[in-house]
Amino acid sequence: QVQLAESGGGLVQPGGSLRLSCAASGRTFSSYAMGWFRQAPGKEREFVAVISDGGITYLADSVKGRFTISRDNAKNTVYLQMNSLKPEDTAVYYCNADQSPMTVLRGLGDYWGQGTQVTVSL
Repeated sequence: QVQLAESGGGLVQPGGSLRLSCAASGRTFSSYAMGWFRQAPGKEREFVAVISDGGITYLADSVKGRFTISRDNAKNTVYLQMNSLKPEDTAVYYCNADQSPMTVLRGLGDYWGQGTQVTVSL
């Protein structure tokens, strides 16, 4: 069993930066692929980024060049560094975990966090 807890959301102006964190419980964190998804009001949840247990990353086209996903296995934490934020990045951001990175990429991972709100506005 893995429990996930996101943090780091908030209100930021366009062009600003935020770093989201997802802290995971459990001693097998290092063997899990981790991903970030987001859901804006009235829209479906969408894939943002995934990192494999070996550190291989893949990001959605909409965030490439602006967002970075990383992990610290010693801290059981995955991060999403978000730069050059745009109003369209406004959403609730969720962390997802599974032992298969392809399963995470499809949003089908077994474990989800409760989400953290990111609002990009003047």
